[in-house]
Amino acid sequence: MKSDSIKKGIERAPHRALLRAVGVHSDDFNKPFIGVVNSFNEVVPGHTHLNTIAGAVKTGITGAGGVPFEFNTIGVCDGIAMNHPGMKFSLPSRELIADSVEIMAEAHRFDALVFIPNCDKVVPGMLMAAVRLNVPSIFISGGPMLAGKLHKDGACRSVDLISVFTAVGGVAQGTVSEAELEEIEIAACPGCGSCSGMFTANTMNCLTEALGMALPGNGTIPAVDSRRLHLARQAGQQVLAILKSNLRPRDIITRSSISNAFAVDMALGGSTNSVLHFMAIAHEAGIKFPLSLINEISARVPHLCKISPASDAHMEDLDLAGGIPAIMHEIARLLDGECKTVTLKPLSSIYRNAHVKNHDVIKPFAKPYSKTGGLAILFGNLAPGGAVVKSGAVDPRMMAHKGPARVFENEEDATRGIMGKKVRAGDVVVIRYEGPRGGPGMREMLTPTSLLSGMGMDSKVALITDGRFSGGTRGAAIGHVAPEAADRGPIAAVRNGDIISIDIPSRKLEIGVSAAEIKRRLKDLPPFKTGIKSGYLRRYVENVGPASEGAVFKH
Repeated sequence: MKSDSIKKGIERAPHRALLRAVGVHSDDFNKPFIGVVNSFNEVVPGHTHLNTIAGAVKTGITGAGGVPFEFNTIGVCDGIAMNHPGMKFSLPSRELIADSVEIMAEAHRFDALVFIPNCDKVVPGMLMAAVRLNVPSIFISGGPMLAGKLHKDGACRSVDLISVFTAVGGVAQGTVSEAELEEIEIAACPGCGSCSGMFTANTMNCLTEALGMALPGNGTIPAVDSRRLHLARQAGQQVLAILKSNLRPRDIITRSSISNAFAVDMALGGSTNSVLHFMAIAHEAGIKFPLSLINEISARVPHLCKISPASDAHMEDLDLAGGIPAIMHEIARLLDGECKTVTLKPLSSIYRNAHVKNHDVIKPFAKPYSKTGGLAILFGNLAPGGAVVKSGAVDPRMMAHKGPARVFENEEDATRGIMGKKVRAGDVVVIRYEGPRGGPGMREMLTPTSLLSGMGMDSKVALITDGRFSGGTRGAAIGHVAPEAADRGPIAAVRNGDIISIDIPSRKLEIGVSAAEIKRRLKDLPPFKTGIKSGYLRRYVENVGPASEGAVFKH
């Protein structure tokens, strides 16, 4: 075992002495050492309860004959980091999470790992670490938050964090009072768990199931449900079986299993950020997975499920409807059922006997919301390297749109412009210099999109950026435009009034300017200079690659 290098032989006596200091007994030196990678902290709602999850995991490990060692990673709450300089650190935290897990696991020679993520960058950061280390591993998330309930005038409706952002736009428009905003704010997040819609965290936790790295229920069982603790204990037990079988992440995470994950993503209409993160995971695994493949998957997988922000349904509704196994059962003909999973059985064994319990939440394969998936990759002279849109959350009237550009150089300017009513119906808002290098950190544009939604403009205005969008975004919001403005991509050449054409069904994103004119405009631009002079973000700017390749470090 890998841990023998710190526990076997007379020359390891100093190692054993240190391990005895943390409670390891003599008998334990004959057992596997299991790292429990916990992202617990007291800042993020999705992570405040993870010590309880870790306790159940460690009980499972001990009962199955292993010795658990818990250590922690950082974790950023994108909602709290939103719309201020802190969001520049969210995506960069993914690389630090992967690096820190690698350091801890290699330095302490763990035989296997149980990963406990929950929120946006923690899940992909840990998946990147898992394939990089390639030791037997399993994932158990903290689970989704329940939707909030707002009782008013004898009626009850579900609300979530996006309801709060949207209500802020309503206040700006004069359609929502500040008192109503406070009522929504108080009700929206009733307790622990990852925010209750099909946002990035829940998308990634669901897709970890489809990928084969987590047990059924990982993505949808609510954080406060006792089944979550049962699943955590089971994960702790299962990691010993995985270790005994020597099943490793790179046996599970393959081109076929990533295709399976994207197929489920299309059926779910998940977050656009899944594209960014799975590109990064594929890179770590040494798998070539070009963006164009995602459109091929989208073309054959129907969109079966609409969860907030695309509807009033939430993760608890998806769980009651059968969860990810039920989704996979509906699209089984489009999946590679032979892919390996942490259950030690093929993927098909998980979904073969599953069934949909509520066809209002999960539509039948033959009666989908649309015949193509809920995500699309757009290409054209404005995005030669591709751009991503959550097509399942776009108003049908905006699936094809042509309008004048309204250009902003950063998110703050765009927010002020929208609040100041400088954006008109029909406009195409362009927010640039928010890419991986330009931002830096590729900030999420949830504030601008939510303001537009709250002002009733999400069906009248498109938004294009080289930054990202929250999984909670709805409307014609097109992100990840590559190359980014900081790399002299065509988005840097756009001027106010240029006509931009969006054709989501045809996967096109074009600017009505000739190639020669785009080249001339770009040549006239001064060299990009970051305002970041020191610290981690400076190193990030110097090393990060394009969004189209997952925004991973180039070196």
